[in-house]
Amino acid sequence: MTPDFSAATFKTSSRTDGTGTCVEVAVVPGFAAVRDTKYRAGGHIAVPARSFVAFLRSVVAC
Repeated sequence: MTPDFSAATFKTSSRTDGTGTCVEVAVVPGFAAVRDTKYRAGGHIAVPARSFVAFLRSVVAC
């Protein structure tokens, strides 16, 4: 199954430094997508929600 992010709202991190050097994240049922704030037309990377949660947990643990 390919997730549909066409109607998803991508949100920029509240930690962005104001220069656009950040990523944006969108969530649809079962999946999360990440894209480059400076190059939105470049597409996004979609991963299963469980994998994204595991990634976030590992980053927070650092």
